[in-house]
Amino acid sequence: MGTIVLLLVCLLLGAALRHWRVVPPDAHLTINQLLVTVFIPALTLLYVPDMHLTRQLWLPVLAPWLVFLAGLVFFGLIARFGSAGGPVPDRATLGTLQLTGGISSISFVGFPVFELLYGKAGLAVGIMMSQAGSFLVAMTLGVAVANWHSTRQPSAQVLLRNMLRFPPFPVFLVALGANMAGYRHPMLVRELLEKLSSPFSVLALLAVGLQLNVSVRPGQRAGLGLGLLYKLILAPLLIFGFFGWGWGGMTTSSICASWEPPSDR
Repeated sequence: MGTIVLLLVCLLLGAALRHWRVVPPDAHLTINQLLVTVFIPALTLLYVPDMHLTRQLWLPVLAPWLVFLAGLVFFGLIARFGSAGGPVPDRATLGTLQLTGGISSISFVGFPVFELLYGKAGLAVGIMMSQAGSFLVAMTLGVAVANWHSTRQPSAQVLLRNMLRFPPFPVFLVALGANMAGYRHPMLVRELLEKLSSPFSVLALLAVGLQLNVSVRPGQRAGLGLGLLYKLILAPLLIFGFFGWGWGGMTTSSICASWEPPSDR
């Protein structure tokens, strides 16, 4: 209950700070930069080296890829055959829906929610989903789709450079390599990373609150409705069916249960 209250308070506090102009209008940009350069890398280094990389742990990584590919098909069919009598999305709107509807930011709000529902093990799973799932989707298929809609040709060199410039991803590769090499944190290193990463949830939720904007232009309502229909209803049903039925009743709880926080050394 305390975590739920913290989540709501931080979101509302961020929105209030923005509304009353207590902070500069671009304050969220500074917070976002701190999150991706300091706090997410610290979380990644804290959890990934100590994970047991079982088959179950890798299954959630598939979820962002499935959601994105299914979104390409769904929104493509809507654009081709119409949307139940509503306006057919133009090329720019189609690309926007495929990217925003098919790609989710798992870290900023997702990490606190994962920890709320499943504890530290859920946070560890969320890190894997974020780095090996949604981020790679965005930087590969997402960039390719964006370039296709803008008639630009993606460059493999540019894609690789952008991936390596995003601090959490090379840190994730280092942490994954450390895991495979059998490295485990000594107590001093773990305590340092825990303290360094502890402000993440509060700052991430504040940053989201600072960016909240509930106003929608009339011309954008149809597209927003389609995007929310897919992201909030169809995509969860897809994942529930795929993992709940297709993988023998696989659930997030059972996946998290396969990971145990390391004991102090």
